Amino acid sequence: MPPAAVKTIRDLIFWQYSKIISESAGAGKKQYAFVMNRFKKLQGGEIEWSGSIREYVKERELPNQCIYCSATRDLSYDHLVPRNRGGPDVADNVVQACRRCNSSKGDKGVYEWFELDRRYEVPRVAEGKYLKLLYEVHSQRGTLGAGRRDIERLCEACQVGHLCAETALTVYCLESVLMRKA
Repeated sequence: MPPAAVKTIRDLIFWQYSKIISESAGAGKKQYAFVMNRFKKLQGGEIEWSGSIREYVKERELPNQCIYCSATRDLSYDHLVPRNRGGPDVADNVVQACRRCNSSKGDKGVYEWFELDRRYEVPRVAEGKYLKLLYEVHSQRGTLGAGRRDIERLCEACQVGHLCAETALTVYCLESVLMRKA
């Protein structure tokens, strides 16, 4: 559960991204003070998240291996936001994955696939790209400002709500806008 300072979907995306920054700086994803500092700076526009080129460079540091399990055989490409859930067919929505991980993930969102118990194991590159995509989707849908007071509305539309133990602002709220196409 994010801290009380995280009040909206936008904040939650920045909170998750702040944990990535913290880990990249060597402080780890669970260093509250450092994560909160980065969160406040992202929120206030003092810092920005990495651009597409930086993500590409980070991805190239792991050439020819699955982003999720590091396998080097049977590689394919995984759409972070699945195509049948509105994901764009662009490089920023694709990571290299082995066929086993790609098949296992299927049309699930990244957080849905990793579930809350493993949320700290989402690879940095995959999560960074994913958060930017989710930010864009929420921006297009006008839900970046949705917050704790709007939880019930988000839960009604959410297709991964069965994973939530309670009605609260979680990473699953970020995926609530990803609708499966029939």
